Amino acid sequence: MTSNLTNNQLLDDQTAPARASRHSWRVVDIVVAAVLGVACGLIFFAWNSIGYAWFTTMDALTPGLGGIAAGIWFLGGPLGMLIIRKPGAAILVELIGAIVSALLGNVWGITTLYSGLAQGLGAELVFALFAYRNFKLPVALLAGAGAGLGAWTLELFTSGNLAKGPTFLAIYLTSTVISGIVLAGGVAHLLSKALAGTGVLDRFASGRDAGN
Repeated sequence: MTSNLTNNQLLDDQTAPARASRHSWRVVDIVVAAVLGVACGLIFFAWNSIGYAWFTTMDALTPGLGGIAAGIWFLGGPLGMLIIRKPGAAILVELIGAIVSALLGNVWGITTLYSGLAQGLGAELVFALFAYRNFKLPVALLAGAGAGLGAWTLELFTSGNLAKGPTFLAIYLTSTVISGIVLAGGVAHLLSKALAGTGVLDRFASGRDAGN
């Protein structure tokens, strides 16, 4: 029994540095997170007019259906994690994107930052559930759904959605999650694979593991 415990302890001691290294942030990770965040912020800014018009049109047809246009605003979290693969990447990239969008100017102002946090956290938690080890398409899609759920939860309070009734909430949740799956998780996975194919991600696990 003592021998088994000693062997297990040795294995734990040997694998701990590898886990720490895999989860530790490098300077290049921080730089790429900043670049991705700014790029996503520009995408968010461009989508603000298009997406908002789509959102209001769909919502006028069926209250709650506007969430189908929201997924592009969730892109930063899944994309950041799929490329950087370090704890906190989804939150950081999504938040930087939200800050850039707010600074460039939009109708939501400071609340954009709260949205970035909620959406990034929703995506982050999905990857955390898989111990930051699985970055395949199904998990990316789940992360997009998680970002949508994060946005929906925040807006219960910031947008007064809690008072709009169960039918609205159910439709809005369904449409927001579906949009997150397709326009955030799906698009993020395609973009990460496209970038890996160019060779620019060779310093990252995502570039070396482009077959996933």
